[in-house]
Amino acid sequence: MQPRNMSMSGVVDLAAVKAAGDAKAKAEQARAESARQGGGGAVSPASLVIDVDEAGFETDVLQRSTEVPVVIDFWAEWCEPCKQLGPLLERLAVEYNGRFLLAKVDVDANQMLMQQFGVQGIPAVFAVVAGQALPLFQGAAPESQIRETLDQLIQVGEERFGLTGIVVDASAGDADSAPAEVPAGPYDAQLETAAQALDANDFDGAVRAYRSVLADDPVNTEAKLGLAQAELLGRVASLDPQKVRTEAAENPVAPAAQMAAADLDLVGGHVEDAFGRLVETVRRNFGDDRDAVRMRLLELFEVIGPDDPRVTAARTALARVLF
Repeated sequence: MQPRNMSMSGVVDLAAVKAAGDAKAKAEQARAESARQGGGGAVSPASLVIDVDEAGFETDVLQRSTEVPVVIDFWAEWCEPCKQLGPLLERLAVEYNGRFLLAKVDVDANQMLMQQFGVQGIPAVFAVVAGQALPLFQGAAPESQIRETLDQLIQVGEERFGLTGIVVDASAGDADSAPAEVPAGPYDAQLETAAQALDANDFDGAVRAYRSVLADDPVNTEAKLGLAQAELLGRVASLDPQKVRTEAAENPVAPAAQMAAADLDLVGGHVEDAFGRLVETVRRNFGDDRDAVRMRLLELFEVIGPDDPRVTAARTALARVLF
């Protein structure tokens, strides 16, 4: 079977499986429960590849897709191309280190899932992001094509839904491993410089330092958070709050006015007001204006943190107005 490229923009409705909104709510409950029980959220490398059946699909795929893109490999024991593709996907799942989760579905044992995804032949690879399915490719595609597709998928997850992946701990699940001293990271000195600049209200300096880290390590969590904070504080420092509030009230659709007001809302501790203001502005705008407001909202998500329930709620609201 020849590889067949499939559009990354073709979003498939998974309502026949489970409403995405329900999945998100349950995922948030699961994360809250894990936090109450002291769970740190880190997983072992072996947990990046899971076998999924119809009974566990909601928990293992839909709920997890609100945290990390889930790639689904439809396969069967008798399928020779599957034996080439499966190990490659498993290796890439470990290599990508938590930026996506690989779910393997045996079509012989899960005919209903095969039908719901419209699988015509195997191997077939789909993804689920924030409760929505994306067809990726069919057939034993070359590794270079698979890597390109995975990179696009991860970008969609980050830019549209703010999904930053899951933390992988190489020692997780190993009861015999003793705690080891964490060696200095390659960017610790730059991150410390950035933090000092931020503390000194040198927002431009902090932005430069954080961007320097991200240029080499685009998924560095500490740098992404620091950059979002530094850019926010830099923008607010030059604002006249009274003028901003007046302009926002007089121009309820204007992106610039609403983004400035949202920045003030967030710095003032009115997180839900900031998110609600920008979601509504996204709804009322189109084209480049809409995209600018959406990107500002994702930046503010970074400031608060992806696990905050207010971010989860706002991300759900954003998805509704976008799709």
